Amino acid sequence: MAPARVLVRTLAALGAGLLVLTGCDGSGKAATDANGTSGSSKSGPVVVATSTWEAALAKAAGAGTVKYIVPASIRHAPDYDLKPSDLAAVAGADYVLYAPFEPFAARIKDAAGSKAKLVDVNLDNDPATTSAEVTKLGKLFGTERDATKWNTGFTARWQALAQQVKSTWPGGKPPVVVAQAFTTWAAKLAGAQLAGTYGPNQVTPAQLSQLSAKKPQFVLDNENMSTGTVLPGSGARQLNIVNYPGEDLDLIAVYRKAAGQMEKAFAG
Repeated sequence: MAPARVLVRTLAALGAGLLVLTGCDGSGKAATDANGTSGSSKSGPVVVATSTWEAALAKAAGAGTVKYIVPASIRHAPDYDLKPSDLAAVAGADYVLYAPFEPFAARIKDAAGSKAKLVDVNLDNDPATTSAEVTKLGKLFGTERDATKWNTGFTARWQALAQQVKSTWPGGKPPVVVAQAFTTWAAKLAGAQLAGTYGPNQVTPAQLSQLSAKKPQFVLDNENMSTGTVLPGSGARQLNIVNYPGEDLDLIAVYRKAAGQMEKAFAG
């Protein structure tokens, strides 16, 4: 994803007042445990991620315990304003996962004095990228079997969802869509005809004219970076696609939700 404005409070005030809140996320809730639904190994490493997206990838890869700092309720994670208590969450972590557009990640590690390994994660819901990141993390964590198992299930689920969406194509033909730069994966899931992309910045008048001229039936906007109605007056129906997983760190649920949105819109 693209660089975004990041609000980071001064860390100089940390010190004696820093509370050791290991095992909590940025909202003060108990840390999210990766064991269970993803087939994670209980002996896997302790991972702290900046957001639910990185955390979900770690969970899929088999990390034993996964914690995240930015609350799932935050719409755009890079805009999150760090608190001193957030920095304490990295204490005892084996790995700290972050994305390049989240420059506060290194400060989190340094301020808490953690010896955890910082891992740069590529956040893109394109299925090839997702599988590659899960594989990479599995090798890093020593949980390759868990990562392979998840990827196998993910591939099968992606194919099933794609077939479901395809069955709802308007008139039996691939719909023409315009997608935000970071929701092109949804167009791929739908098997849609991608007429153009926009963003991450707001659409300019020239872009509006160019994209509208392609007569798209649908706009796949990015809910986490939305700038409002993208192609007003074009007649295209706008769907808000979510990239970040929820508190359950279920990455496949992101694809399932998008598929459901598109199925309903196409069928309607």
